[in-house]
Formats: sequence, structure tokens, C-alpha cells
Amino acid sequence: MTLPGDRVIVTVAPTGGFITRREHPFVPVQPDEIADDVARCVDAGASVAALHARRPDGQATCSAATYRDINARVRARRDVVVNNSTGGGINGDLLRATDHGTHVIDWDARLEGLDGGADTCTLDAITAYVTGPDGREVLMDTSAARARQLAEGMRERGIKPEWEAFSPTHLVREVAHLVAAGINPAPHLVNLVLGLDRTFQNALPWGPQHLQAMLAEVPDDAVVGVTVNGPDQLVGLTHALTLGLHVRVGIEDHGLLHGEPVENVRLVEHVVTLVESLGLTPATTAEARAALGLAQEVAHA
Repeated sequence: MTLPGDRVIVTVAPTGGFITRREHPFVPVQPDEIADDVARCVDAGASVAALHARRPDGQATCSAATYRDINARVRARRDVVVNNSTGGGINGDLLRATDHGTHVIDWDARLEGLDGGADTCTLDAITAYVTGPDGREVLMDTSAARARQLAEGMRERGIKPEWEAFSPTHLVREVAHLVAAGINPAPHLVNLVLGLDRTFQNALPWGPQHLQAMLAEVPDDAVVGVTVNGPDQLVGLTHALTLGLHVRVGIEDHGLLHGEPVENVRLVEHVVTLVESLGLTPATTAEARAALGLAQEVAHA
């Protein structure tokens, strides 16, 4: 189903894999906190929740059991499209030291994220060093074979991949090849991420020219959202909306309004006001599900 032309899917990314309460006082990190936060955001107009999991100590995990717990709590409160990360983070269960004294994001730990029971999961076909808040560099190693393994694992589990692209190269190789191979049927869910150039080695900064270049490489029959990290977020998302694209907000991406830290619901309310000021309407969860080719949700235990 194609969304009506005035409908915009608003995604909230409440937690992320890096941010702690030291950096942001309102970031939700435990299952009940995340579920309550998402419920408020859905009431404000979000229809997709992009969720990262954390251990009890606040460190990153892709534990299937933790994701199942979070997802169940989220769904018990509201009907929302649940997206789980298979990138996870660069500490906690995801961090592994090599024999050479370097650090990598553990591949097996990433794969656990496929078994959390999400509607969609991120598929980051990215190989790059990620620089954390402490300055440590951690390699995210996603070879072509690993990208295919993620895609096939999602197909086997009935999960819609969310192709996250930080530069055009992520679209013209793995995404294009796997789409052409028919592993993931349309509609394709694509998230164009800008503004992470200080964190991911191969990422692009925000710029309208970068968004246009990436948009030119998106596969046909795609539902395209835009994420802009950092202080250019409002300008970037406004540009995305004028191009007919969908948008994402949340503490994971930029947790400030007017220079002050705010709760996720305030960020959603702010972008919904922007959406409506342009004569557009936030999509309902049912509309988002239909646009993504997902089964309509039923009551959850």
C-alpha cells in the first residue's frame, strides 16, 4: 500500500547505543522506562519505535531475551511498529578485544538481535571504525557475506530489514545487490543517516547535496526515512519533508531543544508540529504497517 501523499511516518529513537545518563538526564535505558517513553511518543504522533537494548548496568546489548522483554512491554502499552537494532553499540556485550589490542563489535552478539521478535531490524551494511564518547575506536565489521547473513536471517524470521545507509556506497553495493537477488521483497525500508561523520569513519555530514546524492541511489519501491544527527537536525528534517520523505527524532540522534536536554516526547511533539505546519499529517501505526507491508497488529498479551 502506498501512503496518502500527505502522510509522514514519524519514528522515535529513544535510547541509542551510546548515550548514558551522564550525557543526557532523560535517556530511557531499562525496559519499563523505554516502554513508558515510547507510549508517550506514540500518543504524540510516532508510529515506529527504533529501539536499542541495554543491560541493567546501562551498557549495550543485543540480547534476544532483553529485546523480547522490551518489545513485550512496549506492545502491551501501545500499538507501534517495533524496530530493533542489530548494530547495538560499542560497549557492554557488543565490545570485544582482539589479540592485536584493537576492539571490534562482536558479530555473534549482533546476530542475537534478530531473535527479539521485532517487526523490523536495522541492517547496517557498514564496515568502519566507530569512535565512542571516550575516544576509543571500535571496528564495525560487516562484510558482504555478513550483510547477506543478516538479510537472510531476517527473511527466515519474517522481519522487514531497515537498510541504514550513512553514505551512497552503502546503497550501491550491499543494498543494491541483495535487493536484486530478491532476498528482501518490496517495499524496501531505507533510512538515510546524516550527521554521524564525527562518530562513523565512513559517514557523511548533514548537507542537502548529500541527501540528494543518497536519495538518487535508493532502490525502487522504497519507503525512505531520514535521520539527521546533531544540531542541523531541524533544517535537515525540514528538507526531507519537502522531498516527501519520512523522519526520525529522539535522544539517540539529538536530544536537545533550544540547547536544552528534553524528553523524547518533546522531540516528537516538535517534529509533529513541523510536519503539520507543512500541511502534512503523521501516519498512524496502521498506515505505517500497511506502507511497509507488515501484518496489522492485534492485541498483545
